[in-house]
Amino acid sequence: MGQGEVSDAFLQQVFKKVDADGSGSITSNELQSALSNGTWSPFNPETVRMMIGMFDKDGSSTIDFNEFKSLWQFITQWEKVFRGFDEDKSGSIDKDEFRKALASFGMFDQDGSSTIDYQEFRALWRYVTEWEKCFRKYDLDGSGTIDKHELKTALSSFGYRLSDRFYDLLIRKFDRTGRGTVAFDDFIQACVSIQTLTNAFRQYDRLQNGQITINYEEFLSLVFSLKMQLNPN
Repeated sequence: MGQGEVSDAFLQQVFKKVDADGSGSITSNELQSALSNGTWSPFNPETVRMMIGMFDKDGSSTIDFNEFKSLWQFITQWEKVFRGFDEDKSGSIDKDEFRKALASFGMFDQDGSSTIDYQEFRALWRYVTEWEKCFRKYDLDGSGTIDKHELKTALSSFGYRLSDRFYDLLIRKFDRTGRGTVAFDDFIQACVSIQTLTNAFRQYDRLQNGQITINYEEFLSLVFSLKMQLNPN
């Protein structure tokens, strides 16, 4: 197993503890009772219901063990994000930390203020929600990650015609766990990176034939003008 990955046996133990009535599935009330938000207060019930809805594939309003595994990975990823922005390790995000978190999504900072206002935040929220729907659509096996085949299916549906060799490169570039798959946030980064590079390429592809000729300075100008970060690590 990769670093930070947990076994099915461990998750089975956690699942049984959360499944208080032993029904074989977890309700929103059971999940809320098991979750901690770091302030010793109940987890937001709306957040709990949202998480149940995201991973409840059979429409039962509960989650079984396989759905719980995907939920566990989702929560773990967001916990890492939270800890990254909780600079003072207080267990909560204050105003300044929240502002920095939102500012990190610089593509939505339309006025260049290094922050995002309410309108920009609405655009960000819609953007992340649409990507979450997209990710779930192409996560064909419901594993909570995207493998090479699923990534190829996704990008092909977007109109990209790329070689298997390039997909191997993409997986190596955005796979942080060494398992040959990419997580939700890395999937977004990979797709946005390709779209950004494609848009930059098209500025020089005047004949729209998929080929460009640029000199060295034009190449440097293209690279340094891109508002993106290709290294997910």
